[in-house]
Amino acid sequence: MADKNKIIVICGPTASGKTGLSLLLAQQLNGEVISADSMQIYRNLDIGTAKATKEEQSIAPHHLVDILDPDEPYNVQQFVEMAGQAIEDICSRGKTPIIAGGTGLYIESLLNGIKFSDQPDNSRIKANLQQELTENGIEYMYNILKEIDPEYAATVHPNNTVRVLRAIEIYRLTGNTMSRQLANSKPSEKPYDYLIIGLNYTDRQKLYDNINKRVDIMVDDGVLSEAEYVYKNKETFKTCVSAIGYKEFFPYFEGDSSLSECIDKLKQASRNYAKRQLTWFKRMKDVNWLYIDKDDYKDMALCSAKEFLGK
Repeated sequence: MADKNKIIVICGPTASGKTGLSLLLAQQLNGEVISADSMQIYRNLDIGTAKATKEEQSIAPHHLVDILDPDEPYNVQQFVEMAGQAIEDICSRGKTPIIAGGTGLYIESLLNGIKFSDQPDNSRIKANLQQELTENGIEYMYNILKEIDPEYAATVHPNNTVRVLRAIEIYRLTGNTMSRQLANSKPSEKPYDYLIIGLNYTDRQKLYDNINKRVDIMVDDGVLSEAEYVYKNKETFKTCVSAIGYKEFFPYFEGDSSLSECIDKLKQASRNYAKRQLTWFKRMKDVNWLYIDKDDYKDMALCSAKEFLGK
């Protein structure tokens, strides 16, 4: 492990305090934060993505935040490549990379050193999938994914059109499921020496209460204007259009639901997402779980990090 870069990873469900802990560790450990979030990469989408505020970002340098426009694609392959470059840069300057986020696929792919092979483009398959989606809807497509790759489907939001169609496309193109492709892409040795800190609650209801409060704060802070921005550009914002925090308000803009109904749907969607996040992270090895409602988790995380770094 001596020749590997040391990195600290903070993971957990939405609204579990990852941002706050990442800032504390960055301050105490001469660190810089790398966002492991599939949406915080986009400019002008701050509230719905629970992005660190400008004030928070001024506490420590942040990477993979606000560097793409919403009409640009972003996926796990790009994350692994860009995060790897950021880690090299941060370590070369004698600082500590702190990976913080809740996108389990991104974090696990980075830690395992997944190498993504470029898939040949197949316009016919893409066009057929788009037609199937138009004719049958995303629920139908998601059920197809569950049939061919239940393991991967369990990690994907049923309304995440981009990931659902991409997984089906790979299967139809190569005959391999996304799960198998990810498993076969692991190198014999992992690229980093890492410490994973997972945040959670012993009482699940406390997590849900925190999620509900966060949604109310997001609404007060103006998430509706961001959601309308995404809605008006839904034909070009291909990745963002499926993001939790925005699509739940589309029925309000279309006159099909009241604002309060959409807010309740967002709270439910966020709670369901937290369940899926916990399912993913709990199956990962080497996660050091700290419980916000039980442990003195900030001090414990700092002690673990200092011991890991030899400080």
